[in-house]
Amino acid sequence: MNASPFTEAALASTRRQFFGRAGLGATALASLLSETSFGAVDNGGLPGMPHFAPKAKRVIYLFQSGAPSQLDLFDPKPALGAQFGADLPDSIRQGQRLTGMTAGQDRFPIAPSKFRFAQHGRSGAWLSELLPHTARMADEICFIKSMHTEAINHDPAITFFQTGAQLAGRPSMGSWASYGLGSENHDLPAFVALLSNGTGNPMDQPLYDRLWGSGFLPTRHQGIKFRSDGDPVLFLSNPEGLGRGERRRMLDDLSKLNQMQLAEFGDPEIATRIAQYELAYRMQTSVPSLTDVSQEPDSAFEMYGPEARKPGTFAANCLLARRLAERGVRFIQLFHRGWDQHTKLPRQIAGQCRDTDQPSAGLIEDLKQRGLLDDTLVVWGGEFGRTVYSQGRLTHEDYGRDHHPRCFSIWMAGGGIKPGITHGETDDFGYNIVRDPVHVHDLHATMLHCLGIDHTRLTFKFQGRHHRLTDVHGNVVRGVLA
Repeated sequence: MNASPFTEAALASTRRQFFGRAGLGATALASLLSETSFGAVDNGGLPGMPHFAPKAKRVIYLFQSGAPSQLDLFDPKPALGAQFGADLPDSIRQGQRLTGMTAGQDRFPIAPSKFRFAQHGRSGAWLSELLPHTARMADEICFIKSMHTEAINHDPAITFFQTGAQLAGRPSMGSWASYGLGSENHDLPAFVALLSNGTGNPMDQPLYDRLWGSGFLPTRHQGIKFRSDGDPVLFLSNPEGLGRGERRRMLDDLSKLNQMQLAEFGDPEIATRIAQYELAYRMQTSVPSLTDVSQEPDSAFEMYGPEARKPGTFAANCLLARRLAERGVRFIQLFHRGWDQHTKLPRQIAGQCRDTDQPSAGLIEDLKQRGLLDDTLVVWGGEFGRTVYSQGRLTHEDYGRDHHPRCFSIWMAGGGIKPGITHGETDDFGYNIVRDPVHVHDLHATMLHCLGIDHTRLTFKFQGRHHRLTDVHGNVVRGVLA
């Protein structure tokens, strides 16, 4: 059927044509660009943010991928020595879901830690002999021994810690911080990810770029991965034969074309593209100076340990994290692989601690010396804990541990966190929480609180629903706040 002239005219007047003809496209463009990193009024953050005076301006999250054993590092259970090899009582296990690695075991023999523990600092915090450097900083740290999570396998558990959901596709916590607060430095990303491989289990679980992705948030809030080989950021350098002046002219022309498209279509991702091109241009100058550590004094390298001069190590990344924090990067996340000790745990965990103990302590010490610890929140921990029972063959010198989501330990330090305390308690088997449980959503709520954000009010509407990092859960853990 042929349409009438009036119908044809109405169909021709599309939404984008209406905005363009009405002159509203320019208004939309100005509004979108006001939120970008190169034209920001509020550093790209949301109006009215933070919700209240923050204690922390930035976060450094030292994520230990693979799940460190709390029983061998932070949560001593000396009475288990007399129960070596005995079956874990059913009353303790309570029919807990098992992984495919130990579901077929006939027995669940108790494996006491072979490592010695001692109390440290005025706080009397208990720490394993594997962590002598962290022990030096015990009075700066809040140890949480009552973390628990819902996932029992690595990928959903790591995804849960990064995004507040076990299924992929949600924004990472660094993206939420970027979305809410923006950046303090127009020449660097608001959110940076750094990766390192551990020596304990170098073929450990892989890490995916979606773990620092922006999900349904505008893509300018995704984490930027810095590499240790070649250019720190991919595609940052100019092609051979193209000078900086030519690059500037090309970007100016490209920006005009993108702005025309933005005015016509009103797609926020076009504004993101414009902003990211401009940020990349500025990063051509800012990133090389950031990653050039040649002017750091010898004392700095000594603080972070012998591997601090080797790019791509956890130690080198901790030093780089301090340099990023100094320059106002909002969220810095270090991922260190190698903590998945199903077998040969004593040997493998010793290697992981050599990788991470001194650099982690050095970071706290360095931040404190520079006056940055008071407004920098540092978090250390993995995606779940390890079982008290052994996986596989058990001897006094060798054992393995399976995944354990019911209770595990992490630590926090710096901006907004009470130093020199231990929060939470587990039972005599290190298997169940008996006091002050802390869920992953609670941790996220507390981290956002330290940044001055009410976690219930930082939302983004997607597919008809207002989403947030903590979903519909989470309580700020008041007992750990300074």
